[in-house]
Amino acid sequence: QVQLVESGGGLVQAGGSLRLSCAASGDTFSSDAMAWFRQAPGKERESVAAISWTGANTYYADSVKGRFTVSRDNAKKAMYLQMNNLKPDDTAVYYCARRRGTLITRHQYPVSDEYNYWGQGTQVTVSS
Repeated sequence: QVQLVESGGGLVQAGGSLRLSCAASGDTFSSDAMAWFRQAPGKERESVAAISWTGANTYYADSVKGRFTVSRDNAKKAMYLQMNNLKPDDTAVYYCARRRGTLITRHQYPVSDEYNYWGQGTQVTVSS
């Protein structure tokens, strides 16, 4: 049974940094694409960043480019999201997701429906 557990969320002031972690368990990890999504109150879930199983291919939403960095450690079955220069608009529940297969997405950007496994989410709150 595949499990994903996020950690590292919290309350931070605008301009601050947080590092989210996603720990995976259950079966083979290294062959699948992974992604971070987020959902703010009253808004749809959106993809934030994604990374292929080798780490060679990554995706970032325009709103986080230059501020967020996604990485993974297949030996540790973990994925990370380093978030710098945080803004109040980054406030959301952040979800770790895993997609069967090596491709980050079959669309222009990762969408929820193509990711098969999800964590419970971790809250990130950025105060102004």
